[in-house]
Amino acid sequence: MILNKILKPGLKSIICAGAILAGAASTTVKAQTVAPFKNGDRVAFVGNSITDGGHYHSYIWLYYMTHFPDMRITCYNVGIGGDVAKQIARRFDDDVLTKNPTVIALTWGMNDTGYFEWYRPDAQQTLQSRLDTSFKYYHQMEAKLQTLPNIKKILIASSPYDEYTYATPNNIYRGKSAALLKVADFQEEAARKNNWGFIDLNRPMTAINKREQEKNPTFSLTPNDRVHPDNDGHMVMAYLILKAQGLANQYVADVIVDASAKKVIKAENSKINKLETTANGVSFDYLAKSLPYPLDTVSRGWGNKKRQSEAMKLVPFMKEFNQELLTVKGLAAGNYQLKIDNEPIGKWSADALAAGINLAELTNTPQYQQAIQIMDLNEERWEIERRLRNHAFIEFNVLYDKGLLNADNRAAMDTVEKVAKKEIFVAGNKPNYLLSQYKSVRQAWQMEMDVLLNQIYKINKPVVHKISITPVN
Repeated sequence: MILNKILKPGLKSIICAGAILAGAASTTVKAQTVAPFKNGDRVAFVGNSITDGGHYHSYIWLYYMTHFPDMRITCYNVGIGGDVAKQIARRFDDDVLTKNPTVIALTWGMNDTGYFEWYRPDAQQTLQSRLDTSFKYYHQMEAKLQTLPNIKKILIASSPYDEYTYATPNNIYRGKSAALLKVADFQEEAARKNNWGFIDLNRPMTAINKREQEKNPTFSLTPNDRVHPDNDGHMVMAYLILKAQGLANQYVADVIVDASAKKVIKAENSKINKLETTANGVSFDYLAKSLPYPLDTVSRGWGNKKRQSEAMKLVPFMKEFNQELLTVKGLAAGNYQLKIDNEPIGKWSADALAAGINLAELTNTPQYQQAIQIMDLNEERWEIERRLRNHAFIEFNVLYDKGLLNADNRAAMDTVEKVAKKEIFVAGNKPNYLLSQYKSVRQAWQMEMDVLLNQIYKINKPVVHKISITPVN
C-alpha cells in the first residue's frame, strides 16, 4: 500500500542533515554547461555497467516527471556492463542511434582504465596503451556525432573509483583513480573543442568520499566494489547532472499567506484561491504546478544496500530541488493543525508557520502520495528496461562477433548456450535471453513500458487541494 511508504522519523533528520551540509559540502559544480531537456526530447544515456545497472538516469527522469508534469521526455538506458569505448563505438549505430535520440549523454572510462593490470610492473605503460585505444575509438564516435547536428551531445566524466575506502578490502588498484581523471580531462577538452556539454561527476563525488571518510573510513559512494555507486551514489549523480542543467532553486511551490491581513503575499509556481480567515484559522484552495520529488526508502538493484533517500545526508538536494514552501503569517500565538483535503498532516506553532515549513519533507501529504505512485511506476519501468539491456549484453558481447546480431534463431541460442558454459556473465544473462530471444517478447516488454509511461504522464498532473490551518490546544 502507498501509505506504508510514509516517511519514517529517521529520514526527516537525514533530510535536515543534508540541508545543514549545503554550505560546507565540497560538491562544487561548475557553471551551467548543459541545457535542460525540453519537451519531446529523447535522451540516450550511453555507458557501461554504471549506466546499465544504475539508477541515475531514472532518478533524473523522475525529477522531470514530477517537476515538469506538462513536459514529456523519454530517457533511455543505453549502457552495457563491461563496455570500454571500443565496444560502445561498435554498437553506436545499432544500439544508440536506433533510439532516434535528440540528446546523447555519453560516459566511459571505468573499464578503459583497467583493473588487474595495475598489479603489473608495467602498469603505467599498459595504461597508456589502453588510453590510446580508448581515445581512438572515442574519436570514431566523435566523428559520427559531428555529422549529426540535430542531436545535442553531453560528455560525462565517470563517477569515481574509490581506492581509499575501508568499506571493502578487495579491488584495490592504486593509481586507477588518477587514471580516471586523465580520461575526465580528455572528455572535458573534447567537449570544449566541439562546443558540447560536459559534466564532471568524478571530482565532486571524490570530494564527498574524502569528506565523509574523515568521519567514517568505511564510507564510500561505491561501497561494494569501489567501482559501482550504490543507490545513494546514483542519486548524487542525478543531483550533479540536474545542477549542471541549471535546475537548482526552482520551487515545487512557494506560498506566503498573511492570515491577519487576509491576503496572499506570494504564490510562486502555484495558485491560491478562496482564501478565508476566521478566528479558527485560515483555509484556501492550493494548486502547485509541480509535485514534490519522492525519495525511495527501499534499496533497489542487484547487490545494492543503500537507499536513494540516504543521499540527502550528502548533498543539499532538498534545499535546492525539493522546496514546497508554505508560510502563514499573522496567526495568533499558539499551536495549529495543518489539514490537506481534511486529512491531518501535522501540528506546528504559529512561529514555525510564520517561518515557513517545507511540505516536500512530509510524505503523508496527498501530493507526496501522488508522487510516490509515479516513483513506483517508474521503478516498474526501470525493471523491464533492465531485461532489454540484459538482452543487449548478449547481442553485443556474444552474438555480434559471430555474425548473429539480432538473428533471433536457433543458431543464436546454441551460441549463447555454448558460451554460457565458459563465461559467468553470459551464464547469468542466459535465463533472460531464453525469453528475450523472441522478438514478440521484447515487443511485449516495450508495450508494458509504454503503458506504464502513459499512466505516469496521466497521473503526474497536480490537482487542487484544500488547505486548512486551525488552532489546537
